[in-house]
Amino acid sequence: MKYYYQKKKPFFKRFIALISALVIVLFCFTGKMVELQIVNADTYLAQADTSSYRTLTVSAARGEIIDRYGRPLVINREGFNIVFDAAYLPTSKLNDTILILTDLLTENEQKWTDNLPLKVTKPYGFSEDMDYSIGVMKSELELNDYATAQNCFDAMITRYKLQGYTASQQRIIMGVRYSMQLADYSISLPFTFAEDVDRKIVEIIEENSVDFTGVVIKAATFREYPDPEVASHLLGTVGLLTAEEWADVKDSGKYNMNDKIGKSGIEYAAEEYLKGQDGKIAIVQTASGETTTEIIRESIAGNTVQLTIDKNLQKVAQQALKESITQINEENRKTSSEHDVTGAAVVVTEVQTGEILAAVSYPYYSMDDYKKNYEKLATDKTMPLFNRAFYGAYEPGSTFKPAVALIGLQTNTINTDSLLGCNKVYTRFDDYQPSCLGTHGYINVSTAISKSCNCFFFELGYQIGITDLNKYCKQLGLGAETGVEIGESTGILAGPEYADRVGKTWNAGDTIQAAIGQSDNNFTPLQLAQYTATLASGGTRYKNHLIKSICSYSLNKTVKSDFVSVLNQTDISADAYRAVKEGMLRVTEDGTAHATFGDYSIKVAGKTGTAQSSSGIDNAVFIGFAPYDDPEIAISIIIENGGHGSTIAPVAKSIFDAYFYNLNDVYIGQETNTLLP
Repeated sequence: MKYYYQKKKPFFKRFIALISALVIVLFCFTGKMVELQIVNADTYLAQADTSSYRTLTVSAARGEIIDRYGRPLVINREGFNIVFDAAYLPTSKLNDTILILTDLLTENEQKWTDNLPLKVTKPYGFSEDMDYSIGVMKSELELNDYATAQNCFDAMITRYKLQGYTASQQRIIMGVRYSMQLADYSISLPFTFAEDVDRKIVEIIEENSVDFTGVVIKAATFREYPDPEVASHLLGTVGLLTAEEWADVKDSGKYNMNDKIGKSGIEYAAEEYLKGQDGKIAIVQTASGETTTEIIRESIAGNTVQLTIDKNLQKVAQQALKESITQINEENRKTSSEHDVTGAAVVVTEVQTGEILAAVSYPYYSMDDYKKNYEKLATDKTMPLFNRAFYGAYEPGSTFKPAVALIGLQTNTINTDSLLGCNKVYTRFDDYQPSCLGTHGYINVSTAISKSCNCFFFELGYQIGITDLNKYCKQLGLGAETGVEIGESTGILAGPEYADRVGKTWNAGDTIQAAIGQSDNNFTPLQLAQYTATLASGGTRYKNHLIKSICSYSLNKTVKSDFVSVLNQTDISADAYRAVKEGMLRVTEDGTAHATFGDYSIKVAGKTGTAQSSSGIDNAVFIGFAPYDDPEIAISIIIENGGHGSTIAPVAKSIFDAYFYNLNDVYIGQETNTLLP
């Protein structure tokens, strides 16, 4: 008996433990049931009744671009996109749907999204200049770095189940499917198949909606240009994010993979201001089919960018430049010249702020043509897409002489009464004796500027020396960046430093050529305008800029306005500036620009230039500022193969007329300035 009791005792303990555990489990289960059915019954009932929950992005409107007076340059208009919604578009029908839609778009000469870096025609090789995107494609397809274009093509046939389609159909479908893959196409991320489609296509899709399950028409905003030829080189473009751009911005939290971004010009430079904050909504669909929408975050439109550009003045500058070129070409044909003028530029800046009022590159183009005929523009021999105003580098010719005069006065090489002789031929060197266009005798610095005497500046440059010449030229902004937001060429300041870089030997003869604006000197029209404004201001070099202020989308709030800044103050005396400006005034009163400005009602200081070019026909150059006594604006003009600078001075006069007298109705009607509220 004792043995039996001892044998059963461990079993009894285990039985008690099991019963206790069961009681605890039943207690917890009962508590949970009370929570589910009584305490949180409504919440869990709603969840139980829900069959789907997804979030969608609500794109924010991109900020618009206006001129200094509030006139529109780039605005938004409403259009339509074709979007694939993965929640309703069956994967089994995707390939055939793509073919039907691409056929429809092709018939109507419309494009669709295709970011595949393979050529669209046989043999479907890699696209040129897309090494990064090709690398991304190989990675997405899980192929080795040495994979060929055919390897990629074959891999996509398998991945996207394209067996049975023709090769051309396969290329079309995989172009779209690969783009969808890059964009992380999913229930929460719809894919934009085509943008800004014609209303006719929208109606066809809507009328046949049963056949296009999951294909959605969505309203969207697109860039529009009220005056598509005005400032086209400055405004820039937007486009879908590339793989490289996405890699740069994906961690910012501001972009989705299928977003647009500024690609060039102000659209690129002001991206941080123009880009809005996308909103988010939640779409909840219950098992009974009821759908509700909940706003998670409101979208916030991007800011409006106000430029320094005066739209009317820009139009006047464009038209005046075009008329001058037409006249020069007509005169050239009379003399059987085979060289038509095909390139030119004008830049107008405010003297006391560095604001760019107008910047024209000729030939200019229409933003509408850019969207429709980019390939034609890109291959045009006259290079209409090239921004000559900011990137074209030209010899300044005699417009460089005021800088040399300033430096001569500042270094005490000469004073205002010093006389240097001109006997037409410069005879300091035995083996190199360049000439002047006239025989001026002994003249002072103001007369030398007015008469544009080469011999005077040969000798002055020789006495100053290239070291001091370049020291002060840099302070004046020659061969230096102006600071403009959208990019520029830095030009070339001739001297031993540059000569050494290109493997040349610098000689004394190079110094005297540099002193008259030749040798290796090459400056942009923007640099020449900044240099002219620095002369006019008496030595303050302002940073050139195109952005005047940032406003809210509705224009009722200023976000940022402090864009004016000084780059440097030159180490040149007021007396030196005064003497040089007197010489530039004489250019327009009785010098080389007398024919244009001799009887002009506003005193203008100017300098003409004739610069050598590779074509054998000289470029025409003009710089000037007005009013002489209280300068407000500075101008630089260059016409390639335009001849003498005096022939293009009328372009400057047209701009001065428009600015000071509002005489722009000849070109643009009676539109007046309208200040922002």
